Amino acid sequence: MLHRRQVLTLAAAAAAFVALPGAARVALAQASGDRATAFVKATGDKLVAVVTGPGSAAQKREELTRIIDQTVDVDGVGRFCLGRFWRTATPDQQKRYLALFHQVLVTSITSKLGEYQGVRFTVGRSRSQDEEEVVSTVVERPNNPPANVDWVIANPNSAPKIVDVIAEGTSLRLTQRSDYASFLAHNSSNVDALINAMQQQVASAG
Repeated sequence: MLHRRQVLTLAAAAAAFVALPGAARVALAQASGDRATAFVKATGDKLVAVVTGPGSAAQKREELTRIIDQTVDVDGVGRFCLGRFWRTATPDQQKRYLALFHQVLVTSITSKLGEYQGVRFTVGRSRSQDEEEVVSTVVERPNNPPANVDWVIANPNSAPKIVDVIAEGTSLRLTQRSDYASFLAHNSSNVDALINAMQQQVASAG
């Protein structure tokens, strides 16, 4: 399931881009990187403010849920993590799975709030990757070594959303998809079995 370390440490269409003159492509890439960097910094500032600020655990969970809904493409990441099994799932299974995936994501971030006190992050450079932008950051927590975390941003020029977090070179969504695929391989490709396991994961963390 989702790993806390990885969570801490969570453009124009290609044809139109290629058609632009060289100088315009460079300017667009720079603007895209600037927007993605600003988006990551603003998102990180909000997360840190909630985690390290006042309020009860329930209030912080509510605030963090709102931030996640605004900044992460939860449904898109959820579909990616289910991989080929998304196509074989029934509409009802897809609906239940996505609802639980959202809960799992929020629970993974909020279940250990006390461990995040004093967290800081520094935004570094961004780079283009296909039609996405990858923004590098360094996340620091007291008594822990700094962690290099990359944030993958889709649609940086219009409606930016986080679609992956890469902690120390490990992709959260790829790891999650691998975990789900392994679970399903050992459970006769039964999506309901995965949904039940996700329900148990949420319940045990509650």
